[in-house]
Amino acid sequence: MRSEPILRMTGRGRTMMLTFDDGPHPEYTPRILDTLAKYEVRATFFVCGEMADYNRDLLTRMADEGHVVGNHTWSHPLLTKLSRRRIRSEMERTSEVVERACGEAPRWFRAPYGAWNRAAFQLGAELGMEPLAWTVDTLDWTTPGTGTIVDRVEEGAAPGVVVLSHDAGGDRSQSVRALRRYLPELLDSGYHLTVPRRRLI
Repeated sequence: MRSEPILRMTGRGRTMMLTFDDGPHPEYTPRILDTLAKYEVRATFFVCGEMADYNRDLLTRMADEGHVVGNHTWSHPLLTKLSRRRIRSEMERTSEVVERACGEAPRWFRAPYGAWNRAAFQLGAELGMEPLAWTVDTLDWTTPGTGTIVDRVEEGAAPGVVVLSHDAGGDRSQSVRALRRYLPELLDSGYHLTVPRRRLI
């Protein structure tokens, strides 16, 4: 069992990872998936169970298109304020929805707000999941402007970096537009965008 989350990838070359939290959202997530498909790039989506339960078709699409679907709890609570029983329920319910939609349970989880504790690590491990955090936070949830999001990604780009963005939780049109700008630029700069693999991080 880990005592801290994974913050970056290890391995060779100019490899980065894009991650999206809080979805899936019926408006913004398909637009993000369309952009990823256009450039044949895979990403990781940390979904909230209450969103996933209403948008199972999007989970299925994510899996069918080669993306990784991770567990971001059911209702996005602050785990450090919950009992072990509540944390387990938040994780288990979400994993069940993901497994029904994708055919397999999630193997990665991310704590809401990046607030981890020992119980979260233990329970995640019991459910077969590894904790994955991030290296670069776009802060797109503050809607700082498309250009600002692009700048944060491009200025933070480096081998092994894990980028945090959001596809739900508010108006994510800036996040959608930013992805359309920085994704081709990262690819042109020689970066390979990939998804996590167990034991390789």
